[in-house]
Amino acid sequence: MADIGRIVRVPLREVWPHEALGLTTWLEHNIDVINDTIGLELTNAEREKAVGDFNVDLTAEDRDGDIVIIENQLGKSDHDHLGKILTYLSNIDAKVAIWIVADPRAEHVKAVSWMNESNLAAFYLLKIEAIKIGDSEAAPLLTLISGPSEESRRVGETKEELSERHVLREKWWTELLAEAKKRTQLHAHISPGRSNWLGTGAGKSGLAYNYFVLQHRTGIELYIDTGDQDDNKGIFDRLYEKRTEVETVFGSNLSWERLETKRACRIAKYYEDGGYRDSEDEWPKLQDRLINAMISFHRAISPHLKT
Repeated sequence: MADIGRIVRVPLREVWPHEALGLTTWLEHNIDVINDTIGLELTNAEREKAVGDFNVDLTAEDRDGDIVIIENQLGKSDHDHLGKILTYLSNIDAKVAIWIVADPRAEHVKAVSWMNESNLAAFYLLKIEAIKIGDSEAAPLLTLISGPSEESRRVGETKEELSERHVLREKWWTELLAEAKKRTQLHAHISPGRSNWLGTGAGKSGLAYNYFVLQHRTGIELYIDTGDQDDNKGIFDRLYEKRTEVETVFGSNLSWERLETKRACRIAKYYEDGGYRDSEDEWPKLQDRLINAMISFHRAISPHLKT
């Protein structure tokens, strides 16, 4: 049976006693080790490039000629080095950052993943170890801990879309509430939020008059959820007995939803011809209709809630 050697890890300080003069200098002349690990084609490595009052451990160029910054640590990753990397990225307009550390902390792994999701730059976090087999010379072992990927790009795009959605909805509610306060005090003390609904109490615990807005749909509702399913169904049923009277005062048919498989119930009016994703020029018309509908809705239902 053939003899098989075993990998032995060597303390990094025995291989490179000094971070800048040892590890960084070695990487300058052996940049292909990084290429082999993350699949880049880095060339023209250069040590200690000045960025304001700081010096980047290493800079290099990728295949497209863009600047790549490389920061090295023989110990645990820390906030100081992460801050420097972000400073370098913003000041020399680099597209790629590589952080090589002996011991990557969990919080920094998460920070690098977040950077890649933001799509601001490609950020690689590598763990460096020194190994040897038997009496061989020590050799570096680089392991990719976190880096850009198609998945992180999609996550970033999803987060950006969600962020945009929140901003649009908050703007929608700000405009609607400003106009509604001119006509009714029903939602006068409600602040605009980022959710797809906004409501106020209907005078009985668990009941609320809600506006809601989706991408291409809007509506109003009385939402019934006291926390007790039987109580909710009872309230709904008593209101349903007054359906004809309620819809006559409201001036239109309503959607009566007992929601048999759920705890809550609702009485709603839906409008399918526009929402927050439609042209903002159309918002005033949609909001005006919702406010008028809510005023009529409240007038139609509130007398029955009192009894």
